[in-house]
Amino acid sequence: MSARMTLAGQVAVITGAAGGIGEALALALAGRGCHLALVDRRATELDGVAGRARAQGVMVSTTCCDLAERDAIGRVLDETLDTHGRASILVNNAGVALGGRFEQVAAEDFAWLMRINFEAVVSLTRAFLPVLRREPRARIVNISSIFGIVAPPGQTAYCAAKFAVRGFSESLRHELAMEGSGVGLTLVHPGGVRTGIADSARMPADIAPEELATQRAAFRRVLRMPPEAAAARILRGVEHGEARVLVGEDAVRAAWLQRLMPVNYWKPMARELARRMGLAELPR
Repeated sequence: MSARMTLAGQVAVITGAAGGIGEALALALAGRGCHLALVDRRATELDGVAGRARAQGVMVSTTCCDLAERDAIGRVLDETLDTHGRASILVNNAGVALGGRFEQVAAEDFAWLMRINFEAVVSLTRAFLPVLRREPRARIVNISSIFGIVAPPGQTAYCAAKFAVRGFSESLRHELAMEGSGVGLTLVHPGGVRTGIADSARMPADIAPEELATQRAAFRRVLRMPPEAAAARILRGVEHGEARVLVGEDAVRAAWLQRLMPVNYWKPMARELARRMGLAELPR
């Protein structure tokens, strides 16, 4: 565990900042006196979060862009430095979801998810790492998922990206530690946090509307943790230099079960998940 990091006076870059965990992190950091460079593709919502953060007395910049676009990474870097001149925390939080079994998922949709959920994490880290190195102490915060530890059916693309974020982050963290860098890395695995990612997920074109509505309603029942509680746990990990943060008791249980039953964990997990969703069994 690294030395404690004081958040006041830092400059945090947060992707996916217009809602959910990203919004909660932005407002919690502003409350601690941390300046913000906020990134999202939803302009109206992003401006709303920025306004509430500025009301807490910190400097806030916004970059409205889609991280799947070719020029997005350069814009985020340039606009952050133009406003703040520095960055000391990079939070790779932006993410999208894609439902359906592997053979139902179009190749272009799979590639779209990977560009946002994984490739943007790598590209932003590559762009900002030289900037972070200028600081006496800095931190990269990569948001994976409990689906970067366990892999349920129907989530091949999402799990591929989140496992990739996990592998990339753990290897990079070891490299930074070997060189004695002042840049640390916290890898975050949230469980069921109450965000809009499930409702906005891309789904197979051939799924019936009533089936889609049933599935989304069921998943809402397991997304229970408020984003504010998730943000508080993540920032506690950042402040204390934690290498890995499991967010929520469901994430802790799932990680424990995967270690106990690395091949067969899904059978008991599926039964428990169906029970919590109020279903006889999970949708096939």
